[in-house]
Amino acid sequence: MRLDFRMDFPQIPNMHALVMLLMTGVALFLFSREKIHLESSSLAILVMLVVGFELFPFESLRGSIEPLTFFYGFGHEALIAVCALMIAGEALVKTGALEPVARRLARLWQSSPKTALLLTLVVAALLSAFMNNTPIVVLMLPMLIGAAVRSKTSSSGVLLPMGFATLIGGMGTTIGTSTNLLVVSVAADMGMERFQMFDFMMPVAIAAIVAILYLWLGAPLLIPKRTPPMEDFSNREFEAHLLIPDGNALVGKPLSDLIHKAGQDFHVKRIFRDEHLSIAPLPDVVVKAGDKLQISATVDMLKEFQALLDARLTAGPEPSLTTLDGHFQLAEVVVTGGSQLRGLRVADARLEDRYGLDLLAVHCGGDVVSASTAELNQRRLQASDVLLVQGKPDNIRTLKIGAELLVLDNTADLPHTARAPLALMIMVMIVALAAFGIMPIAMSAILGCLILIGTGCIKWQQANHALSAQVIMIIVASLALGSALMKTGGAEYLAQVFLYLTHGISPAWILSFLMLLMAIMTNVVSNNAAAVIGTPVAISIAQELGMPLEPFVLAVLFGANLSFITPMAYKTNLLVMNAGGYKFNDFVRVGTPLTLLMWLVLSGVLIFAYRL
Repeated sequence: MRLDFRMDFPQIPNMHALVMLLMTGVALFLFSREKIHLESSSLAILVMLVVGFELFPFESLRGSIEPLTFFYGFGHEALIAVCALMIAGEALVKTGALEPVARRLARLWQSSPKTALLLTLVVAALLSAFMNNTPIVVLMLPMLIGAAVRSKTSSSGVLLPMGFATLIGGMGTTIGTSTNLLVVSVAADMGMERFQMFDFMMPVAIAAIVAILYLWLGAPLLIPKRTPPMEDFSNREFEAHLLIPDGNALVGKPLSDLIHKAGQDFHVKRIFRDEHLSIAPLPDVVVKAGDKLQISATVDMLKEFQALLDARLTAGPEPSLTTLDGHFQLAEVVVTGGSQLRGLRVADARLEDRYGLDLLAVHCGGDVVSASTAELNQRRLQASDVLLVQGKPDNIRTLKIGAELLVLDNTADLPHTARAPLALMIMVMIVALAAFGIMPIAMSAILGCLILIGTGCIKWQQANHALSAQVIMIIVASLALGSALMKTGGAEYLAQVFLYLTHGISPAWILSFLMLLMAIMTNVVSNNAAAVIGTPVAISIAQELGMPLEPFVLAVLFGANLSFITPMAYKTNLLVMNAGGYKFNDFVRVGTPLTLLMWLVLSGVLIFAYRL
């Protein structure tokens, strides 16, 4: 079927629509700039919209635009659902509800790596259909690297496919990604019948089978062997200080007694006493309260020495906050290539202010940097530097969901509490209430969060950590921009231009090209922005063609989720890139065929299902 309409180029729309089209271009440009915080770009767009329509009111046959309505995105059901589901996913991680899955996969990797890879891809995809994929990736990364090391295989062919599998799985349900929730909600706001939980599960499942087979058999062959920073399980030694606190049973005893108790691997290089006194570590030196023993050891040995001697690791001769608090965790973290800390002196990094962590020591390329404060402060941080830090478990947990510092395997302990089954049951309840149409996902997710907090599965502080200002701001700004495009006629004009450029081809090809366009856009700018801007355009295209709305909206939804070609396309891509030591071209090499496969299969299924 071919269409022969609208041969002429569409007429120029009203001035407000033109300005909105220009602002959309500006927004997409800002969203693609790595050096500009996405939160700042989103806020700037939101302010420009509000101030612009306040100074230059819009009146037309379509109605008027009240500038304050652009703030309604903060209370939009899609944003409420996204935030609530983030908290619910965090509760699953905090309680250790996913720990049994990780343990079983880890055991399988030891016996059958090939089968384990396939099962890992399937499990990652299935889990991502019902919860945010970031905690899943954070859970899987250390497990997979550890398994690769134990089986003496490279993790290069494993990590990237796993990350992509979570993106594929997230496409399958309305709650799988924030992108899905936004598209479904925006389309419903525009009068389309709302998609239910599993309405588009089937086309995604068909495409997922093809994609997972590619990730399992083909992708590992395309990925060059890389050496992830987390894969270096050599016995890294750090110089650190052990503080002998008041009331320690070893106070008043000779140093030889401490060495005897700690074992022969306990080597003291220097004893720091008071502010400026440094003492040679002779066996008969009597230990006093407040002494700091300078030692060199691996992380595991440092933990052991702490326990055996009832001592505290401290950041150099000066006292630290964590020294006085027994509720802390020791961790090794790696400075990633994209970290803002790279190139900074330790003194300027302000780890305590940024992350609530004390820096104990630095290990760089086989060299051990002295534990003395002076040397540490002057040290400039470089990519792949391994930092030994100490802080509260919640602060270290925050690092795991970011991309600046990468927490290494041996400190990524998974919690397991008695509330794990309860948290899992509540998550099932959230999904079931929405799936059976008992209540909208925003309501069921909020109800689930209330129960999770009320039962102690997650604390308010932990819930706060689960939320992302970046996600919130990009969603609000995108909703405002999409609304302005629709009401001013900008979306309709874009649809007319698209149809003019695709004149003479069948609706099937128009749908397919729309999906491909969204796939290209989502790898350059935020997928949420691409989805919210693309949804009203897709509806306008379908209306111009006289076709059903659903397949064109799904084309936007699917295309906006094809974030495989660039590492900046999705947050988990950055996590995988940093953890696996991948290069930009690795994503292009593996992600481009995957994108084309998903595009062809999903286009074909939609065309067949809707008989276009």
